[in-house]
Amino acid sequence: MATLHSAQVIVVGGGAAGLSTAGALARRGIESVVLEADAELGGTWARRYDRLHLHTTRQFSGLAHFPIPRRYPKYLSRDEVVEYLKEYARHFGLRVVTGTGARRVARSGQAHQAWRIETGEGEGWEGRVVVIATGQYRRPMIPVWPGRESYGGRLVHSAAYSNAAPYAGQRVLVVGAGNSGAEIATDLAEHGAASVAISVRTPPPIVPRDPFGMPVQRTSILLSALPPAIANRLGQVTARLVIGDLTRYGMPHGTFAPYSTRRVPLIDVGFVDALKRRRVTVRPAVERLTSEGAVFIDRSREPFDAIVAATGFVTGLESILDAPGALNAHGEPRGLSGEPTPYAGLYFVGFTHSLRGHLFEANLASRRLARHVERELRQKASR
Repeated sequence: MATLHSAQVIVVGGGAAGLSTAGALARRGIESVVLEADAELGGTWARRYDRLHLHTTRQFSGLAHFPIPRRYPKYLSRDEVVEYLKEYARHFGLRVVTGTGARRVARSGQAHQAWRIETGEGEGWEGRVVVIATGQYRRPMIPVWPGRESYGGRLVHSAAYSNAAPYAGQRVLVVGAGNSGAEIATDLAEHGAASVAISVRTPPPIVPRDPFGMPVQRTSILLSALPPAIANRLGQVTARLVIGDLTRYGMPHGTFAPYSTRRVPLIDVGFVDALKRRRVTVRPAVERLTSEGAVFIDRSREPFDAIVAATGFVTGLESILDAPGALNAHGEPRGLSGEPTPYAGLYFVGFTHSLRGHLFEANLASRRLARHVERELRQKASR
């Protein structure tokens, strides 16, 4: 490798979790270098759809040791999140190298005492500690539906959706009833699509964002301390009282168990109203595509001018990380974010599935990680 830079700690990924990690390390006097693939901080957020706002409150969404300033609203918009991330980096004077993505991360040096990150042709970094913070949403996934090649309309992943303008007057199918799918379907219905359908494979638990005036995030933090079965029951009762029975509007009845599965529910910010007004209609799971539209698992078929696949992401870590056994079958890190791994000097942060909020968990995990890294570096220095 022609050019090899070095740093004691290298954070791969300059999103919220990566920046929080660098900030928590800086608070302990540990310098780090943050490698960010985008040309500037907040690029992943900046590319999300226009109407995106945090579902978590300003109070519980700040990163380590620098809360979101009070001049921001209760629920930050996409652009306000980007602004805060940049402000966070300036506050700690973080060293961020933009336009530098990781191609490969592997052990290096004598007795594998260091980690090397390949970032380009003849370029790389080496450090005693590497923190992988590339996130859960690195690589969009679109199912390989039979007939996909024959479909003649516009087919995009939700990651490529910005707003409803290109879909004005069109019949649109949104596949996937997670938070992105529900918000995109609502956005399309509110801004000119001729018709909007949402394909639901597994009915999601749906919760109001502010039940009885209290942010659902705060409720989730409190309920997370209870046994999952009790928390599920209380959450289900609250959702039923506020939202009502959605089966009459076509949404199939599903299992309400977010506290058992630790999967984020659909947080309602207009989708339920769109359902009740019949502005968004529910369809079953997609079985295959045709040249004109989709065929569903109940054998019904319908023409669509465009399909937005809100079908999720994968981490893509298996393509860059050379550390056998560090990832599970889903390509996500084993163990808890911010905790040591079986590999000395290797940490992960930002991979927690939680009802308490991604940023809330990134704050906690980065503080844990900083404590562990400080202890590890001291032990190495004393040898």
